Amino acid sequence: MEIALVRHGQTDWNLAGRLQGTSDIPLNETGIAQAHTAARLLAAETPGEGRWDAVVSSTLERAAVTADIIAAELDLEVGGRFASLIERAYGEVEGLTKDEAIARFGTDWPGEEDFDDLQRRAVAAIDDVAARNPVGALVIVSHGTFIRAFADHVTGLETRTPDNAHSVRFRGTPGAWTLVDGLVLA
Repeated sequence: MEIALVRHGQTDWNLAGRLQGTSDIPLNETGIAQAHTAARLLAAETPGEGRWDAVVSSTLERAAVTADIIAAELDLEVGGRFASLIERAYGEVEGLTKDEAIARFGTDWPGEEDFDDLQRRAVAAIDDVAARNPVGALVIVSHGTFIRAFADHVTGLETRTPDNAHSVRFRGTPGAWTLVDGLVLA
């Protein structure tokens, strides 16, 4: 199986550098355009057996709308929305910039999901979603830090959060993924 983990398109909070986490922030016009570009790029590729077989997403609107756009371009229906694919919870600092959060709380943010916990959740979620969608090529639309946590686990390296509407590719089976393309080291 090949999977493309696609980060949702841009939101106004991305543009302003605000921590979104589990806050349900919609795509802005740029994000919608980015989602269309990502969809066209995916449609032009021939993964695995020659085409993308399914699209799924996080339940948060920014990922769901990105997935809808991609699925339409690929002539597919969205095969499911999974709460397990949502972004890292940032607790009380959601809506603040990183500088504002540090000024107010230091580096210990109340309610923030521990990165190791996020990483375990991301691995379990990707494995579960892949097992529920036994296809040759699966597009999973999720969130930047979520994707980075999964990539860090698979590679054993510290990676950079993918840009909005960019994808990171993996190949394998649940529990045994390898990196294919799209990863940038931190």
